[in-house]
Amino acid sequence: MLMIYNGSDVFVQFTLRSWQTDDLDCVVRFGSTPSVCAFMSDAFPDTSEKWARFLVNSIGNDDILYRAIEINGMAAGGIGVSLRLDEDGKYGELGYWLGEQFRNRGVMTRAVVTMLRMAFAAFPVDRIVALPFSHNRASHRVLEKAGFVLEKRLEKSTFKNGVELDQLLYAVSRRR
Repeated sequence: MLMIYNGSDVFVQFTLRSWQTDDLDCVVRFGSTPSVCAFMSDAFPDTSEKWARFLVNSIGNDDILYRAIEINGMAAGGIGVSLRLDEDGKYGELGYWLGEQFRNRGVMTRAVVTMLRMAFAAFPVDRIVALPFSHNRASHRVLEKAGFVLEKRLEKSTFKNGVELDQLLYAVSRRR
């Protein structure tokens, strides 16, 4: 369990744990909201049926390292690193989300730092990237606080709801 100081005398406790099939109600409740979906790719689950498939595909899959962010006994968010292979080599790609009511408490930055340690231990990669939309300033701050460096802007590199958007390429290397 990780505890984060939120600027007052209250600590927010959270755990990164494996997904469970009984997380379905929580992920639909916290992950299918407009404030979460607006900053995720169109492939992100946004219905109960898609979330059920996500959970089935995530549980026991060794090619991905996805974890639930549990707060107060609920799957309040998710974070994961998946392996990628392209002309530049093998690397990990980070993605994450957190229910709106749990934001701005330092949870996500600490979850990213913890996931980086887990991913570098689990995968034979020396680099992990993240590709937030250029207008997702909160995500940019999380990545920078976690040690990522902005490498470049990828203009019109993705679509969201049929609209071309820019992404920012952030990266972090294994600390030796």
